[in-house]
Amino acid sequence: MKISTKGRYGLKAMVDLAINSINDSVTLKSISQRQNISEGYLEQIFSSLRKEGLVRGRKGSQGGYVLGKSINEITVGNILRALEGELVVVERDDKEVVNEDKLDSCIRNNVWDRLNNSINDIVDSITLEDLVINYNNLINSNYMYYI
Repeated sequence: MKISTKGRYGLKAMVDLAINSINDSVTLKSISQRQNISEGYLEQIFSSLRKEGLVRGRKGSQGGYVLGKSINEITVGNILRALEGELVVVERDDKEVVNEDKLDSCIRNNVWDRLNNSINDIVDSITLEDLVINYNNLINSNYMYYI
C-alpha cells in the first residue's frame, strides 16, 4: 500500500482547515497558498471529502469550507479512505479465497489480514484533533527565550 499525493495533500489540507476554520469558513485559495498545493487539485480533493461528509461548502462572499463533523470525530482513517479507498496491503478477492490452498490461507490470515487490520487500527486511532494539538505543540516548542 502506498498513500498517494492525493491522500497526503488531503490530510495536510484537512489539518489546515481544522486550524483555520475555528470561527469562519476557509477558502481553497487560502489553503492553496499556505500549503503550496494547487487550487485545482484541492478542488478534486475537497469534492471527495464533501461526498463523505467530512467537509461542508459554504457559498457566497463569505464562502469556503468548514469541517463536516467535530474535530474529534474525524480520523486520519476517514480522510484517507475518502481519498484513497480501502486501506489494504493486499486486497482480498473472495473468488481467490474460495480457491486458495492451505498455505495461501495461512499467509493471508497471519500476514496480509493482520497487516491490513493494524494499518486500519492505527489510522482510526488518530483524530484530526490529535494532529492539530501535536502541530500546535510543535509550533510553540520552537520558540527560544533569551534573558
